[in-house]
This record gives sequence, structure tokens and C-alpha cells, in this order.
Amino acid sequence: MHIRDWPADERPREKLLARGPQQLSDAELLALFLGSGTAGQDAVSTARALLAEHGGLRPLLDRDPRALTALRGIGPARACLLAAALELGHRHLAAGLQRGEALTDPGAAGRYFARRLRGLDHEVFAVLYLDNRHRALAFEELFRGSIDGAEVHPRIIVQRALAHGAAAAIIGHNHPSGHPDPSTADCAVTARIRQALALVDVRLLDHIVVGDGPPTSMAARGLL
Repeated sequence: MHIRDWPADERPREKLLARGPQQLSDAELLALFLGSGTAGQDAVSTARALLAEHGGLRPLLDRDPRALTALRGIGPARACLLAAALELGHRHLAAGLQRGEALTDPGAAGRYFARRLRGLDHEVFAVLYLDNRHRALAFEELFRGSIDGAEVHPRIIVQRALAHGAAAAIIGHNHPSGHPDPSTADCAVTARIRQALALVDVRLLDHIVVGDGPPTSMAARGLL
């Protein structure tokens, strides 16, 4: 049966308009981008098969767009749509911060860093610089490394804080292994950065560690 022959309240588009996108399953959301299915399958069934074969939504969409093009049921046009949708989500979140949205809780900062750093196959260390009302001034990816780690230089973080006129900062990095627990090295570098920023009266508010699942706030764990 084609999706157009389903009951109206079960079709993904009608369901989204009537109940909101939050009410759609991962497969239904993915089906909206696919538009149609493969031979013998509707779009939702094709989406379910893709999710089952590739380990779920995140492992599927973390693929490079060029890798997505090779998957049965996607191809170049749909791969571009999916990559563009992800980038729109990233930019939507960044635009809110650029308009002066204040970060008032560790969860907001964690979501922001997770959107920017999750899914990378190498470690990236980034800094979000804030004004004295904790509104975003700039987000910068300062250090990149292999899966084994990134070398972090507190001096550069301080220099960039001064360049932005920041009053506070939140640092964050990803663990490509997927484990979001801070390591001993993470705690040590956090202490070094906090001390360096304190010399120029910039507060370090948090260190976010991004892995699989919810990101870890070192401040919330009492490790800052």
C-alpha cells in the first residue's frame, strides 16, 4: 500500500501538521526526506530498513554526505537534503546565540556543544566566549587532534578571550570513542585553563565533554 492510501492521521506529513514533528518516529521523519521508497517498499519502510541496517539515526546521519549517496534508498539528491537539514539545525542553534541568547544552565551549553562536535571521528577542542551577561560572543574550534586526543594551549584560549572582550568562557571537546566521562587529563587541562583565564579576569563556567548520550558538564559534577 502506498503512503497516500494510508489513513490520514497515519501519514507522516499529515501527522506532523496535526500533532507536530515531535510526534513522528525517527523512521517517519527520515521518510519525509526520502519522499519515496525503493522497489516494493514505501518511504517509511525504506527508512526503517536504513535505520536498522546502519544502527539508528545518529550512526546513519553522522556519515559523510558522499558516503550517504551510496546507500540504497538515498542517492545524491536525498543525501544532500539530509546534510542540508542537519546544517540548518546547527545554524538555527547558532543563530539564537548570535542574537544574544544567554546561556543560563549547563543543559543549554551541553546541547550547543553536542550539536557542533558530536559525530566527529577526531577530537576537537572548542571554546564558547561569553559577555558579562553570559550571552554568546563567539564559538571557536581551536585545537584538533587524532582519536587519541588534542593538544590544548591555554595561552591561545586567553589570547582569543581578550580579542573578543570576553568576561566568561565555556570550553568543550568531544570523545570520538563515545564515552562522555571526563578523563584525568581532561580534569588537568581544565584546571590549567581556569587558572590562565583567571589571570585576565575571565571566568571559566564549564567544560562540556561530548560523547554518546547526554553530554557531561564538569561543573555539574563538581569537577571545575
